[in-house]
Amino acid sequence: MEYIKNFDVRNKRNLTMLVDFYELTMGNGYLQNDLGDRIAYFDMFFRRVPDGGGYCIMAGIQQLIEYLTSLAFTKDDVEYLRSKNIFSEEFLNYLENFEFTCDVWAVPEGNPVFPNEPLVTVRGPIIQAQFIETMILLSINHQTLIATKANRICRAADGRPVMEFGSRRAQGYDGAIYGARAAMIGGCNSTACTIAEQMFGVPSGGTMAHSWVQLFSSEYEAFKSWAKVYPDNCVLLIDTYNVLKSGLPNAIKTFDEILKPMGHKPKAIRIDSGDITYLSRKCREILDDAGYSDVDIIVSNSLDEYIIRSVLRQGAKIDSFGVGERLITARSEPVFGGVYKLVAIEHHNEIIPKIKISENEEKITNPGFKKVYRIFDKKTNNAIADLLTLNNEIVDENKPLVLFDPIFTWKKKKIKNFYAKELMVKIFNKGNLIYDCPDINEIREIVVKETNKLWHEVLRFENPHNYYIDLSTKLWSLKQNLITKFSNIYEEND
Repeated sequence: MEYIKNFDVRNKRNLTMLVDFYELTMGNGYLQNDLGDRIAYFDMFFRRVPDGGGYCIMAGIQQLIEYLTSLAFTKDDVEYLRSKNIFSEEFLNYLENFEFTCDVWAVPEGNPVFPNEPLVTVRGPIIQAQFIETMILLSINHQTLIATKANRICRAADGRPVMEFGSRRAQGYDGAIYGARAAMIGGCNSTACTIAEQMFGVPSGGTMAHSWVQLFSSEYEAFKSWAKVYPDNCVLLIDTYNVLKSGLPNAIKTFDEILKPMGHKPKAIRIDSGDITYLSRKCREILDDAGYSDVDIIVSNSLDEYIIRSVLRQGAKIDSFGVGERLITARSEPVFGGVYKLVAIEHHNEIIPKIKISENEEKITNPGFKKVYRIFDKKTNNAIADLLTLNNEIVDENKPLVLFDPIFTWKKKKIKNFYAKELMVKIFNKGNLIYDCPDINEIREIVVKETNKLWHEVLRFENPHNYYIDLSTKLWSLKQNLITKFSNIYEEND
């Protein structure tokens, strides 16, 4: 009976409870210290682009919105927390009557994003802003990671379609579903994950497995039976036994004896093992000689952007790719290091900036309530740099703008003839959703449009140019003053 009860909880899970436990203990502590209503500002950002790349693709906002619009604790949730015997009744009553009232800003999905700039900013009562940390990180970290990996893979494919089919190797079913969505944002043209099409409207598709071929008395019988069932979309998997001696000859025989008499054209062959460069070239020759130059060659088998680039450079004759485990798990670097840090509080209607100090320079946070501007060259429309400013600053496009490196401050550049675009948009106002999520096709168009505005040097796979994330003079001075202030505290304690 206990198992059945727990299964029921799992089956009817309330994602409001998907929090790190310290978010609950801290919330209880805030209330006990009369701090629950203190207005706080948090930034979600990341510190490094995975795989040594030049940029990332923002994703995960729709999932975050779904979560934030559904925040509510059930009676069972509250009773479970009461059973822990560590939370005050005041806190449990607060959860029972929970109402989300925060303001939230975010970079829209599909935009290229860079280290150390806010992707999501939350303003609201500290107890709420702290509480949603885990799901913000989970949603944005996962989908941005997969969208970025997919974008790298699709760029390596150089215009050839890429199908995502890593569901069976994903990290759980949510990883498969939302990973498929992120892969489509990144540039994949379809997915093998059927429920992703049902949920998000992304195209799903698939053909056969080796088990279909093995089930029949012969490979030809398997191909013939498949062609009769799917004459308009006949894709044959030809590597169950031997690609060149068995699979391809039987595929051509099926095309000649079954599809042609029916008045249908074959669509493709698929190779899932072996030396895909050699095999694809030989298959292309044989198909062309047999009169099937319009039959595509699809390849799969543990592919990633490095293998795809390599085989294409070697002259592989491939029309499209199926990419599974190395995409859906971002296997080469499966962790996106997004963090969520307090950057300011309000006291008597004054915004008081906060900073985290570290001996590791990259972990020192940028304090205060901020804006993120992307600066573009008016002549080329290429992105020059991103500029972080305090929220009350406005970039004047009619005056020259001096950009400087936040660390090597003597490195300066004066730019003219530019325009500035604010990256973040407000998606929640006092807990109310005020943002319409674009559909996935619109997001895909954003990816193409905005990545085309990056310099080719930033798009390089190896040693990409470092895209500049600069601080305004006011923000840089604020940061340095806070660093000095807290450094002096340490010296006094010494």
